[in-house]
Amino acid sequence: MRLLMINPNTSPEITDLVVSAARRVASAGTTIVGATGAFGARYIATRAAAAIAAHAALDAYARHANDADVIALSCFGDPGLDGLKELAAQPVVGMAEAACQEAAAGGRRFAIVTGGERWGPMLMEFVAALGLSGQLAVIKTVAPNGAEIARNPSAAHQLLADAANACVAKYGADVVILGGAGLAGMAEVLAERVACPMIDSVTAVVRAAEILARARPLKPLDGSYARTAPAPTVGLGESLAALIEGRR
Repeated sequence: MRLLMINPNTSPEITDLVVSAARRVASAGTTIVGATGAFGARYIATRAAAAIAAHAALDAYARHANDADVIALSCFGDPGLDGLKELAAQPVVGMAEAACQEAAAGGRRFAIVTGGERWGPMLMEFVAALGLSGQLAVIKTVAPNGAEIARNPSAAHQLLADAANACVAKYGADVVILGGAGLAGMAEVLAERVACPMIDSVTAVVRAAEILARARPLKPLDGSYARTAPAPTVGLGESLAALIEGRR
């Protein structure tokens, strides 16, 4: 099974971090490959950057997904997820989508800890769209964004652990998601410092992607995620234009 992890940030080092973390938790027989956004922000931390990243995710899919069996959108917040689900021939799952659904399983109250203060309201809206607001205890953001944390992870360990423990002590969280590509692998490192189970968003998306690939769901022929009729385009990259115009 070949899993394509699309990082719509334009930082190859973040893609490498995510792919490395994914390979450590993937099942035997799963091949992990990464694709980096060709344009946009180095690290997504605002609404404008996320809007551009949605386009970059579709473009990366068009350029890299020919031999993939399943697609993982590997940016917490999942910019472009619905568009990918519509465009892609393969099943698609988002990092934040997978982590939130795993955290909420069994009716648990969950919290999210992530880097970048502006992600707070954006993630609240995302959780609401998943229909999980009733199980969300709190979203805690720390000032360094994910890219800054990835450059010096040990400096952020205590900050993140303190934020996670506050989610438990003050807001009654049963489980805490450590969200973000730049925080890949840190949940395991912080586990002994935090008073509840933690979910690594990369681990969650790999698990969900493998389940989807084994299930081999058919592409809808109707409904909101069915492929739309070919349409003319202007100014898109050739690979994406060919997909949308029905030339491939």
